[in-house]
Amino acid sequence: MSGRTQIFELIRSHLADELDVDPAAIDEGTRFKEDLEADSLDLYTLVQELEDTYGVHMSDEQAAQILTIGQAVDFVLAHDGRTDDAKHV
Repeated sequence: MSGRTQIFELIRSHLADELDVDPAAIDEGTRFKEDLEADSLDLYTLVQELEDTYGVHMSDEQAAQILTIGQAVDFVLAHDGRTDDAKHV
């Protein structure tokens, strides 16, 4: 399993690059839409990177429930290397 810090750093780096924000302004409590003004395409590219890097699968329904960076990290830690075919959309 990948470490929490490694996953957080990947997400922070991705968002800082994609959204042109200061990485120091992103922490685990940062909200994707309210704080970073991320749109659905921004979130889609993040989900794709997490799926490619960590071998997780996140359905649209699961992604919609993840509101903060910390929740995204928790999801990856809970599903690292697994696929959940029952949730596959």
